[in-house]
Amino acid sequence: MPLPSPLPRIAYFPDSFHEVNGVAHTSRNFAAYARRHDVPFLCVRAGQTTRLLEPDGSVEALELGRSLLSVGMEKDLSFDPLFFRYSGLISATVRAFRPDIIHITGPSELGIFGAYFAWKLRIPLVASWHTNVHEYAARRMRWLSRHLGSFGSKLERRTEAAALDVIARFYRRASVLYAPNPELCALLERKTGRPCHLMQRGVDGGLFKPANRRPHCATGLISEPVLGYVGRLSVEKNVALLPKIDVELRARNIHPKWLIIGHGAEEAHLRGTLGDAAVAGVLRGQALADAYADMDLFVFPSHTDTFGNVVLEALASGVPAIVTPDGGPAHILNAAEAFTGPAGRVALDEDFAPVIAELLHQPDRLAAMRSAAHAYALTCSWDAVFDRVLAAYPVA
Repeated sequence: MPLPSPLPRIAYFPDSFHEVNGVAHTSRNFAAYARRHDVPFLCVRAGQTTRLLEPDGSVEALELGRSLLSVGMEKDLSFDPLFFRYSGLISATVRAFRPDIIHITGPSELGIFGAYFAWKLRIPLVASWHTNVHEYAARRMRWLSRHLGSFGSKLERRTEAAALDVIARFYRRASVLYAPNPELCALLERKTGRPCHLMQRGVDGGLFKPANRRPHCATGLISEPVLGYVGRLSVEKNVALLPKIDVELRARNIHPKWLIIGHGAEEAHLRGTLGDAAVAGVLRGQALADAYADMDLFVFPSHTDTFGNVVLEALASGVPAIVTPDGGPAHILNAAEAFTGPAGRVALDEDFAPVIAELLHQPDRLAAMRSAAHAYALTCSWDAVFDRVLAAYPVA
């Protein structure tokens, strides 16, 4: 897809950049895309210290240190109520850059700044949706709602609906929206009245590949498969299902070796309840790619992921995925099946263990899935993703 001419000057305000999550992963790849294609790009983001970095090709960056009053949202995510102290610095940097468009990724302190400066400078604002914050809010009410019976379920639904309404009002400030799957696009268009385009995610096929699989993992033992999970170890990822799967598989005389990659509040629980688990913490680069390739199946029980970068990375590594029907991961598997053939299975929570057992007892079918998974992932490049994003930018 040809890039717009002239190239737009983009001021990008991501919710996270250096952290380990889907928004940060996408943001780093967006900056790399801009650098490859000489797109003028200013990234205003949180960092360890406050500094204006030296330009790297066409990419500039302003990093803003968080204060001691920052509120921890997750293990590596915070919200700083004192970010307003940077308003003068952000204003001077953005005005000097002279953006044609401001792109935000959510209602964080940086997203609020981005929306404000788009209004102040009278330039178009676009907003991409990366995290189902409304669903997270409902899941995190469960410490209370689970003790309240039917009223607790109603409380969760009302919390989710109220959070969605608040966030939708914020997203109405943008003239164009992006979301990682068609269901979310339809929801956002309905709630905001704004056009929404797909902003899916890509994968580095040179890093994540079946060739990384180490010889000692190629045993093919049905009775001792390596089952993997990569992601935040938190309640909204539904990781509590993993020990239940483990118990069910052992009752079927399958004794899985779990490879758990990530960190979060549920780490101690998983260490204590999974029968044979290596909890590796956060891995990056080649170490992460090797870990994926060593898996026999990728088990991802989240109901809240808008896309599922980790699912695409698993497929690129030749590892079939088992996912729930909710959110982006199911869309990835459906797209893969339409293009190259089945690359995993979509299953309800109670069906994860039976599906895993079924696939492990069909090695030829599993081998075909491995080939289809890798073939599909090869079609998912980051350049194609961001080419489509720039093509949908509004003209000032």
